[in-house]
This record gives sequence, C-alpha cells and structure tokens, in this order.
Amino acid sequence: MASQSQLKSAALLEQMKLHLATDAGKSLTKKLGLVYQFNIAPQKLGLDEEIYTVDLKKGEVIKGPYEGKPDCTFSFKDSDFFAVATGKMNPQMAFIRGAMKIKGSLSAAQKFTPDIFPKPSKL
Repeated sequence: MASQSQLKSAALLEQMKLHLATDAGKSLTKKLGLVYQFNIAPQKLGLDEEIYTVDLKKGEVIKGPYEGKPDCTFSFKDSDFFAVATGKMNPQMAFIRGAMKIKGSLSAAQKFTPDIFPKPSKL
C-alpha cells in the first residue's frame, strides 16, 4: 500500500493496519465499531485524492473506497491529515479552518481522535 503512495499519511495508515491486529487495536474495534473513509489529497482538497477505508468493525485498513456507506468520510490534505493523526493539530481546529471536511454522522466524526492511531515510531 504505502510503496506506491507519495503521501506521508500512507505510512501512518500502514501502521494503523498493523496496530489493528494487536490487542489494543482489537479493543478499539470493539469500542468504536465505526467505518471511516479518508480522502487524502497530496496538495489541494479534491485533487488527486487517495482513498483509504479504516474499518473499525472488521479491524482493517483498505486502500480504496468503502463498499457501502461509511459512518463518516473525511477529506484532508496529506499534511493536515498527518498533523491531526499525530496529535499536532486539533481535529476541531482543522474543521473550523477548513483543513478537514466531514460528510456523514457527526457523532461518528467526534469519535475520530488522534488516540485511535498508533503512536508513530519513525515517520
């Protein structure tokens, strides 16, 4: 997955895939049970987006759109997604500034916090 991608976020999502296989990841899927779709653009929202699905029902990360209706879809620039996922940018501030667009369930969106991501080792 990450090998073809130019996105910094792709490496983070690859780590998420490994994280979901751990006990901590399994408890996350039990706790949340939501499906998030991420549309991540290299430079400008809406252009050349790569789509990833983080399925916290099945505990998997897939490159590509969800085959149904995700609970929530987020659109980010790569750098903004990376900043939110690593805790360097507050998700609410990202939304207010227009750095993050949200479609779908607002309650599902509010459960998307940097805590769901594993702490990056070296990215």
